Amino acid sequence: MASVNKVILVGTLGKDPEMRYMPAGDAVCNFSIACNESWKDKQGVKQEKTEWVNIVIYRKLAEIAGEYLKKGSSVYLEGKLQTRKWEKDGVTRYATEVIADQMQMLSGKNDGATGSAQRQDHKPNEQKPSSGFDDFDDDLPPF
Repeated sequence: MASVNKVILVGTLGKDPEMRYMPAGDAVCNFSIACNESWKDKQGVKQEKTEWVNIVIYRKLAEIAGEYLKKGSSVYLEGKLQTRKWEKDGVTRYATEVIADQMQMLSGKNDGATGSAQRQDHKPNEQKPSSGFDDFDDDLPPF
């Protein structure tokens, strides 16, 4: 019987990514993202839940994540679930993480902990060239 271990997430970084390097020189980037869910209960009251997910990225993609992602950045990730096991002070501990192998940054370059920054790269009366994509909402995931 075949099996599939595939995770797709869209979330917001809770803090800046942590970069490390393995003895062989490969980059490792760790961070956690908040995946928010909201619904209305039977009484019509809005309910919200946040699930925090630990993310690990390796090699070149880790270097990109470490350089460009910041606290508050929105990101789309694909990867697989992995559970680690270790002992500390005689107690067996477990951690479940997503090992991401694909990433799409959804925030603009100035977005982050301070919120969405407005770009001021053009003069007020200057016409911006049209790319044909001006009507799209940058805050929506790419699917």
